[in-house]
Amino acid sequence: MITGHVLGLGCDLCEVARVRAVWERQGERFLAFTYTEGERDYCLRMRDPAPFLAARFAAKEAVAKAFGTGIGAELGWKSIEVVHDERGAPRVRLDAQGEACLAARGASGVLLTLSHTDSMAMAVAALVKA
Repeated sequence: MITGHVLGLGCDLCEVARVRAVWERQGERFLAFTYTEGERDYCLRMRDPAPFLAARFAAKEAVAKAFGTGIGAELGWKSIEVVHDERGAPRVRLDAQGEACLAARGASGVLLTLSHTDSMAMAVAALVKA
């Protein structure tokens, strides 16, 4: 587990219906632009993928807020991947661009928690330094 001093904090709340509507309208284009292959595989295995997609969307936003960048030139949608540890807890995996942002801020990792209902998904992320 990552522990340490908090350098940045981000939170995001996402409506499941909003993500579902974009997914229905744009289909695979939306999924491929926003989510990693691993995230797509995980979410699409669920009976109703939309709450899981919404939680990951919220996670990406929360992590970008914790970095203080938002999603854009410094940190892309797929720079942030939600994975699970051996106990099933959500963890953040960063690509090279994300790792560069992590190093530039002097951080050692990102803590993440997710929650969702049928209608809402939320995520809280903390940028930490050990």
